[in-house]
Amino acid sequence: MLPQTARERRAWTEPREEILDIAASLFVDRGIAATSTRDIADAVGIRQASIYYHFPSGKDEMLAELLQRSVRPTLDKIEKIEVLGTETDAGPEVLLYLLVVLDVRTLADAPRNAGVLPGLPEVQRKDVFEPFGTAREELRAAYSRLGSEVAASRPEVAMTPDSSLISRLLLQQVEVVIGMRSEGHPITPTIEAIIAAACLRSCLADQASIDEAARRAANLIGSLE
Repeated sequence: MLPQTARERRAWTEPREEILDIAASLFVDRGIAATSTRDIADAVGIRQASIYYHFPSGKDEMLAELLQRSVRPTLDKIEKIEVLGTETDAGPEVLLYLLVVLDVRTLADAPRNAGVLPGLPEVQRKDVFEPFGTAREELRAAYSRLGSEVAASRPEVAMTPDSSLISRLLLQQVEVVIGMRSEGHPITPTIEAIIAAACLRSCLADQASIDEAARRAANLIGSLE
């Protein structure tokens, strides 16, 4: 539900952020083609010309930024996570736990559940989807790398999933956040911990390793945010 008045909206956000927030809501609810810049301007309570002041390319520019906001905050932390592993001697279980929690938070914080947008067929046909696809591939590769390292640390387990399966399993488990937000469920620290633990189990980690990863991640995550 949108805020009731433009005055109420402007009390809690900057104009550009307000436009993105409202655009995300309309895109998710109506679809891209069914939403015009006039619709967005009317919902925000500004002139249509003001939309183009902040977003000269209109809807596609808004969409491109919303797509990036569903993945870029996590990507920007991947190198820091891996450096942290070297500096603190944190194992792959800890690093994967950190990555999952940060990615859950990215999806939980994306404006108006913008994580829904990449799955829309009309979005996938747009030129703005390609940069998002490249960014998501970087994220997939990070999950594959860390997840494979966790699985490799358990040589006694006979069934070891390959790296492509690992990354797919991990992404699907993290992206359950999108469906939860659509259903109105809050993404709490408990939900973060459940998803992170499930991801580690998918990589064959045992409960003792998961508990230790959660403990160490809790002490390290502040340095990444």
